[in-house]
Amino acid sequence: MTTGEHTMADASAMRRALELAMRGPATGVNPRVGCVILSAHGEVLAEGWHRGAGTAHAEVDALSKLAPGAAEGATAVVTLEPCNHTGRTGPCAEALVDAGIARVVYTVADPGDHSAGGADRLRAAGVEVTAGVLADEAEAVLDDWLFAARHRRPHVTVKWASTLDGRAAAADGTSQWITGPAARADVHRRRAAADAIAVGTGTVFADDPALTARTPGGEFFDAQPVPVVFGRRPVPAEAAVSRHPHAPMFLEGTDLAADLHELQRRGIRSLFVEGGPTLASAFLAAGLVDEVLVYLAPALLGGPRLALGDLGVATVADAVRLELAAVERLGDDLLVIAHPRPTEGN
Repeated sequence: MTTGEHTMADASAMRRALELAMRGPATGVNPRVGCVILSAHGEVLAEGWHRGAGTAHAEVDALSKLAPGAAEGATAVVTLEPCNHTGRTGPCAEALVDAGIARVVYTVADPGDHSAGGADRLRAAGVEVTAGVLADEAEAVLDDWLFAARHRRPHVTVKWASTLDGRAAAADGTSQWITGPAARADVHRRRAAADAIAVGTGTVFADDPALTARTPGGEFFDAQPVPVVFGRRPVPAEAAVSRHPHAPMFLEGTDLAADLHELQRRGIRSLFVEGGPTLASAFLAAGLVDEVLVYLAPALLGGPRLALGDLGVATVADAVRLELAAVERLGDDLLVIAHPRPTEGN
């Protein structure tokens, strides 16, 4: 809820705070946050930003650059509602009150289970609070973190490659390569943009994937997704995934919602699911998919190796309906990007 009016100086300081926020790490448990402290006359007194878990939050970072008492009567402009919990660091709301801050301006509410409520704490201490300033811009900066925090799970993208007749492999199990180099390059680029990449143990045993993100020349991208393996079968120590730059995470996959919450708790904000028809179908059947990427090759295979398995759909009326977002041509192949239609009540 928006309380109070914001000034041009507030908006200008918020844009600066958003710039500062972008200096922080783009992955991990904590959000990117920036803070600008203004005098009663709108002059910048100090700036700060959060540098990652265990370091000072943006508000405390900014306050640390001021002499004792220098923040009395000042305004703190923050890109996220000041937190209200004690973790590795203390509550930012309390730090602002203790410093004598008279007014706090922020963009969007903190959706955390334990960290929300900072605005109420500030108001209870007599601090004037203005919310919703440049909220759209802040939503864009905090997009993946906010999604994970609000849904208590990562944003889930399910990808598969298939022929025009929906086959992901030939009858003998071979699947390399259904699509061409342009499509494969696009997949690796999207892998690099995700926090984590997931497969099932069936894919690990069948294909022994490395689950890395590489350029067409074979070099690793600087950003590599954390490998996640769903399933109860132990993965051999010599599996390629064990040589990944990041230590793999192993989850049973019997309760995907709980597994996703665990990934979010570990700081995973986006999950790229690549692991075969069993895992893809399980995510879709559970209603835990936010985006579908289908790479279609102009080829026909026939046979039993379908890209998806049972979704629990017994009749056409129960089909999982998708909304098309885009169709792109990648060499000879097509990429179809779609999102599940929201169900009633969501």
